[in-house]
Amino acid sequence: MRKAMLLILAAGLVLAGCEDKPQFTPEEMAKLPLAKRDGLPEASGGFTLAVGDQTITAEEVVGPVFEKLAAAAQSADFEKFRSVAAPVIERELMERIVNALLYSRAKKDAGDKIDDELDKVTAAEVRRYVMDFGGDYAKAEQSLKQMGMDWGKFEQYKKRYILSQSYLAQKLPKDQPITYSEMMSAYNATKEQLYATPGVLQFLLIDLEPAKMRDIDANRPRHEQAMELIDGIVKRIKQGEDFEQLAKEYSKANKALTGGLWQKLAPDSLVAPYDVLAKKAATMKPGETAGPIEVEGHIFVMQLVEYQPNSVEPFEKVQNQVKARISFERMRQAIDKLNEELVQQASSADRERFVDFCVREIYRDANK
Repeated sequence: MRKAMLLILAAGLVLAGCEDKPQFTPEEMAKLPLAKRDGLPEASGGFTLAVGDQTITAEEVVGPVFEKLAAAAQSADFEKFRSVAAPVIERELMERIVNALLYSRAKKDAGDKIDDELDKVTAAEVRRYVMDFGGDYAKAEQSLKQMGMDWGKFEQYKKRYILSQSYLAQKLPKDQPITYSEMMSAYNATKEQLYATPGVLQFLLIDLEPAKMRDIDANRPRHEQAMELIDGIVKRIKQGEDFEQLAKEYSKANKALTGGLWQKLAPDSLVAPYDVLAKKAATMKPGETAGPIEVEGHIFVMQLVEYQPNSVEPFEKVQNQVKARISFERMRQAIDKLNEELVQQASSADRERFVDFCVREIYRDANK
């Protein structure tokens, strides 16, 4: 069970690390740094790089990133393009170097007899891939071609993926118990980001500003006349008159033309003087009317449409999620550490020449 879970988590980590790519290919699923290894051997030619008993071709590295970089190659001079393309190709190459080394090590650990089992599993993977296209072999094959592969490469990548993930399961540290206090600490640190549900507020509003009222008796206080008007509006609402029509007639706010409707928003997003409405809404039920509400030169009449306060899922309800995230984070940290050790030992001279060759190939092909 532990091994199966490790494989599932490992696949998730591979996906999380490839978000900047236009699509995921089967070989990308196989690229995960797992183990420490010796320095890289000398390059074996302009188009290939020898890595242990494996060979990486320029075609393998260029294929998955060509479409991503072609537009930049067509719109920039070579030096500017190189500054953009080299880091992308470097990442692609390092993933393939790691994959090749892991494949060699995993196969060595598994022994030669593993080949028969791998052939059976790979054949099943080919059938499954075809079924993903409704059993249409031609469509499946066309999809592979679009990713720069044929069936032979697809099968090889699948074998490497299976072996690499098996190797990962052996190399990761043993599971350590996750304590209650560790889970609570993680929950408190992330609950606002991960387990919070934002509140919702929607209402109709008649917004009157006594200082801006016209057609009033100059011999009487503005506020007194405004309150008489609001009291009359509230009475008409209670008698069944349409709130939206009254808002269009009497409200002076910019939402009057839409019947005073404030669309759904976060309760804590309202600013003064309207923030008082969120507090009032918390005491009301949908359909209820409140007013007059006086604040900072405004007199409001509000009819509540919907209100849900901000909320956070209690720890007891998300405890399993918290535990899973801690396990996943431990896995990620272990893999990052192994990856760091591996990258530090990589020989850079041959890699730089190979990357430069790939940059030139993409620039040349994109500008034909």
